[in-house]
Amino acid sequence: MTPLFLGLAGPILTADERALFSRIDPAGYILFRRNCVNRDQMRALTASLRDLSGRDDVPILIDQEGGRVARMAPPEWPALPTAETFDRLYDIAPMTAIEAARANAQAIAAMLREVGVNVDCLPLLDVRDPAGHDIIGDRAFGSEPMRVAALGRATIEGLRDGGVVGVVKHIPGHGRASADSHIELPVVDADAAALERDLAPFAALADAPMGMTAHVVYPAWDAEACASLSATVIAGIIRKRIGFDGLLMSDDLGMQALAGDFGARASGVLAAGCDIALHCSGDIKEMCAVADAVGEISVAARERLDRAMATIMSSAERPDLAEAVARRDALIAHAMAA
Repeated sequence: MTPLFLGLAGPILTADERALFSRIDPAGYILFRRNCVNRDQMRALTASLRDLSGRDDVPILIDQEGGRVARMAPPEWPALPTAETFDRLYDIAPMTAIEAARANAQAIAAMLREVGVNVDCLPLLDVRDPAGHDIIGDRAFGSEPMRVAALGRATIEGLRDGGVVGVVKHIPGHGRASADSHIELPVVDADAAALERDLAPFAALADAPMGMTAHVVYPAWDAEACASLSATVIAGIIRKRIGFDGLLMSDDLGMQALAGDFGARASGVLAAGCDIALHCSGDIKEMCAVADAVGEISVAARERLDRAMATIMSSAERPDLAEAVARRDALIAHAMAA
């Protein structure tokens, strides 16, 4: 098995993808809107990925947050509220907001499990900052660290209750960044004391099964490399200071915050301490370059992967989509009417 999560070009596996994936056995896959047409198509696609890997629990990831980040979109699937919705609700009724966030995550999990997706890159634990770029914006649970942690915890638990693994992101915090890492490399100049605020939600959820790094430079910790490529940040801040021991994946290797060829990007994030390199575009040439640059998954990374996926193997009764949506909407309506 190779330490890669890879994207796909379209709604079905191509012959080239089948050949590459059979040869390298990637640890998992990630889907985007180009891969999500309807329920029947997605069930067929995810079944083909499980058959190809030979693993019933092969990680199949998606970014299904709500608002502007939703790969499974209307009219085939229901629209989902933004994280900011629950932040605003928290101002009115904190416990209701927490329970509404949990029910919302259960609804997301029901949507995903129906089509064979078992990992959601959610929740964001980035603490919103007024000077930060809008790439985070309404995707954040707010600007108060413990509120972010409480709503993030409810989301992780709701996903787990619905049979889906959650991924905390973007460790160690993207909220202060004044640039979009999809387009350029952000630099956060806050000192170490100020950055404690950003770390707090991640420390509170250090037991999360999976996490994703930020392509952001924090000179207070490492002036030369972004977090995804910094052994100092991964070992000293993410693993030690935060205490996160779950599966750690990089953010997408295709983002413009990173430089160099794709092989160097993949080997770089793994050398820095990421367990998995994430490549999303589905470009077959890029995926071949990434695959050629990495070896076998490490023993520690495979153990973390297995541990993360085992969190969803319970056969406990799971809320269905209609039930979870109804509970979420009733909680929101009750609080708003108070």
